[in-house]
Amino acid sequence: MASPSDPVAAVSQQMEAFFTAQRAQTGSYGAEAGRMMDAAAAAVTGGKRLRARFCITGYRAVAEASGPSPAPIPDAVLGAAGALEVFHAAALVHDDIIDNSDTRRGRPSAHRRIESAHEAAGWSGDAVAFGRAGALLLGDLLVALSDDLLERALSGASPEIAASTRSQYGVMRRDVTIGQFLDIAEESAHATAPDTEHAERALRVASLKSARYSVEQPLLIGARLAGADEAQLDALSRFGHPVGMAFQLRDDVLGVFGDASETGKPAGDDLREGKRTVLIAYARETLPASTRAVVDELLGDPALDDAQVASLQRTIQDTGALARVEQLIAAYTLDADRSLAGARLGHAAVSELRDLARAAAVRSS
Repeated sequence: MASPSDPVAAVSQQMEAFFTAQRAQTGSYGAEAGRMMDAAAAAVTGGKRLRARFCITGYRAVAEASGPSPAPIPDAVLGAAGALEVFHAAALVHDDIIDNSDTRRGRPSAHRRIESAHEAAGWSGDAVAFGRAGALLLGDLLVALSDDLLERALSGASPEIAASTRSQYGVMRRDVTIGQFLDIAEESAHATAPDTEHAERALRVASLKSARYSVEQPLLIGARLAGADEAQLDALSRFGHPVGMAFQLRDDVLGVFGDASETGKPAGDDLREGKRTVLIAYARETLPASTRAVVDELLGDPALDDAQVASLQRTIQDTGALARVEQLIAAYTLDADRSLAGARLGHAAVSELRDLARAAAVRSS
């Protein structure tokens, strides 16, 4: 199948066809299984397709390095990009369970939708527990389906490229899972770690959970599908990691100061969840002990009202933490831009990478 003018749209088309086939293959399993497959298909709808974009652009950056004309995006790349998006859907389903989030992209989160389905059907038992258990299994199903989609994408690749891509994909899955654990661990471990280490620890979480996962690894997966050499992989890695850091730091800012109508999540959600981000670490560094104790007591309280959220927002801003994070985002973006200078990569793709970097760092959702 040839790539249309918009390869990201082609990724969505591939995923739709994939889930249509999955529904057909499981159609005899009963109505409840059908609802599970419908929930899986719904989980991959919407979103920015960020990982797919970086995967495709990583491929193009290498494939176009030896000639000015862009080649059509092969199905293997579109399939791998789709696998990344399906894996990301799994990560979001599990993330919402961990954070006890009610919404995702302006809609009820997966465990809340499954809970509501239990109630609507009039089933016996605890609907909340059923929703969480069902969403946990939904996330597991999506992880398995992402593997299936990746393997299908690699079926026509050379053994060397398939092995290289599969290995890079494995690194991505490992790092984001460890990063997710470190994220939840930090909500407890911060109490025993020196205050001077909080920012460094938060940056480590951001690197594993987001920077490598959201930007660097998708770029490298795409590049490996194009047969990238070590110098090209190095340049894309040195670009992708700081862009990913800027992306996560912007997420941290939006998690505290974002507009719910744009982010799809309640304002100050990270405060209610007790996220120990760089923004919080910077704020705590300059607070007197008494105020720091109040902030620590409020962070992670799911019942924070709007007035308490606003008070914490003012405190964070008054410490200069927000300004410091904005400076850090700008520095990461500049580092990423410099890493592409002189790299043996396609000029059109490099221009697109720079556009993606700016979009990751400067956004409102």
